[in-house]
Formats: sequence, structure tokens, C-alpha cells
Amino acid sequence: MERPSLEINLPDTHEEGKLYVVDSLNNLNKLNVCPDGSQHALDEEENTGDTGENTAGSNIRNQCLFFITFILTLIVSLALVSFVIFLIIQTRNKMDQISSRLISEKKNIEELKKINDMILKHLNQSGIKR
Repeated sequence: MERPSLEINLPDTHEEGKLYVVDSLNNLNKLNVCPDGSQHALDEEENTGDTGENTAGSNIRNQCLFFITFILTLIVSLALVSFVIFLIIQTRNKMDQISSRLISEKKNIEELKKINDMILKHLNQSGIKR
């Protein structure tokens, strides 16, 4: 009966040995991969055991940063579109003013031509009578 109790304790000891080897390999990997400054951050993270919460907090922070960047981009885009629409309206108003001036100048030129023709006719008639 002692034999079955030994068999039960041996796998537990074997599992603990595996965990110790894996933990040692992780520590060795951290020393080789991480610089000195970031090793302290990893040790603190390991001590707190809140890696899931840190990742979730970082994920939420990234989502908030993305959302803020997206909103700012939309605001800037809206401002640029509004400015372009304002410029289009101003250009249209200026074009309307210029075309109305051209039409009025065309009328003035036609009136001046009529007056010129009347003066020429008058001069021709007065020159013939002399």
C-alpha cells in the first residue's frame, strides 16, 4: 500500500521539477532578451501577476488614443471641407460680380458706338452743307 502513495507523490514532484525548469528558462530568456531597464518592469509585472489587466489597460488606452485621433481627423477634415466650400462660394460671387461688370461695360461700349456713329453722321452732314 505504500507503493501507490509513492507513485502519487512522484508525478507531483516531477511536475514541480518541470515548473522549476520552465521558470528558470524564462528567467534566463529575460536576462538575454531584455535590457537592464526593462528587466525591472518585467519583474514588477511578474510580481503583481496582473499581466492580463495591464494588457487590457493598454488595449483600452490604445483604443482611446485611436478614437481621439479619429475624432481630431474628422474635425480637421470638416474644417478643410468647410473652408473649400467657403472659397467656392466666394469665387462664385466674384465671378458673378465680374460678369455683371462685363455686361454693363458691354452696354456702355455699345452706347458709345451709337454716339460715335451719330457724331460721324452729324459731321458728315455738316461738312456736305458747307
